[in-house]
Amino acid sequence: MAVISEMRQKGIVRTKGLSCRTLRALRALKTAAKSPWVEVEARFNDQDPQVVLGVLKEMKAAGKGVIAMKVLGAGKLRDKVDEAFQYNLAHSDVIDCFTIGGESRAELEDLLRKIPAASVRG
Repeated sequence: MAVISEMRQKGIVRTKGLSCRTLRALRALKTAAKSPWVEVEARFNDQDPQVVLGVLKEMKAAGKGVIAMKVLGAGKLRDKVDEAFQYNLAHSDVIDCFTIGGESRAELEDLLRKIPAASVRG
């Protein structure tokens, strides 16, 4: 933490944060929500996102950023792209942005084209 803070002061690092990817890390996530050092947290689509939603709302209320990582479940939701995007976009009160990945440039471009349609909620 000291090294990253020093790099931020020098302008080498723009923001500092962490990623808690498992439910076992819930205690660390709760600590991060209260820590003034943490500015951004990377997490959301996890084993049980409802378990962490309240903590992420606390982080947002404290002015911290939240990144949803691997919104397609590391490929497990490849056949449910629209639903995965809609789920994440429906939580825009908590999520600032999300990461997606593809196995090819064509797949990534196709995924990017699907985001605007998924963001339209009826």
